[in-house]
Formats: sequence, structure tokens, C-alpha cells
Amino acid sequence: MANIGILHENDRIELLDGDLIVMPPIGDWHAASVDRFTNMLPPRLQGRAIVRVQNPTRLNDNSEPQPDIMLLRWRDDFYGAGHPGPADVLLLIDVSDTSVDYDRNDKLSEYARAGIPEVWIATRQDRRIEAYTEPVEGEYSNVRYAAPGESIAPQAFPEVVLEVGSLIAD
Repeated sequence: MANIGILHENDRIELLDGDLIVMPPIGDWHAASVDRFTNMLPPRLQGRAIVRVQNPTRLNDNSEPQPDIMLLRWRDDFYGAGHPGPADVLLLIDVSDTSVDYDRNDKLSEYARAGIPEVWIATRQDRRIEAYTEPVEGEYSNVRYAAPGESIAPQAFPEVVLEVGSLIAD
């Protein structure tokens, strides 16, 4: 598609439910928030999980989104033989600045349909982390909101307690 001018080489796109979605450019707030997460998580999960940043997961034949951060089950090959699937994802994190509606609606329902056990959406407009758990029939049956001054921990690693204010850029 890049060869015929439909897409450009550096366009950020993801496949969701059979549609190619052009993602907005990564802004300063988004980049800083992703960096905060990636600085806090790896040292605490060394050898127990893989922290994957802005790389795809294959949910099914029609959906291969690129979440901002994923905690994946440990594999010695670091998924070099193929992108991780839903059973490999322990936690998926989307940092949401300009795409909050898309993240909360389209992507979240795809994640739930695929059985991703836990999804966090870090939002700029609400300055909080929304933690979605217990996927049932395309929806998450449990949601928790955590704001600066509060802590949050991945279900898979409850001992890895993170302060929300240290994760979300100002």
C-alpha cells in the first residue's frame, strides 16, 4: 500500500477487526507516559515476564493491534518465532491521549473477545488508570479507576505495586 501511495512508510497502523486503522502520531505526553511505565516495570519483573513496548499481538486472523505496553509470559526466545497471542498476554496497557474513545471502545472490546485477562488504559484527559479485568463475552465485567496518590498492581504480579502519579506524565 505504501508503494501506491495509500499509506506512507512511517504511518502508524494497526489491524483491528479486519480494518486498517491509521493511528495518530505519538505526542510528547504519550511518549513520556510510555517511558515512565517502561522505566518502572522491567527491573521488577526481570526473568519473570517480558515487557514489550509498542509491538503487535495477534488476537486472531483479523486483529493485530500494537498496544503501548504488554507484560508477556516469559519465553526464552522473546517471541522471536511469532507475535504473542492472547494466552501469552498477562497485562496490556494503552496510553491514551488523542485516541481515548478508540481505546475504550473498539480496542477494549477486541481485547475482551480475545480473553486478555487485564487491560489498563492510562488517560490524559482523566489523569488516571482504568484497570479492566474479567473478560466475559466481549466485555470486561470489572473496572477499577486509580488516580495519582493511589497505587495499582498487575493481577499477575500483585507484589509489583506502582504509584499512579509516577506513571502518568504531567
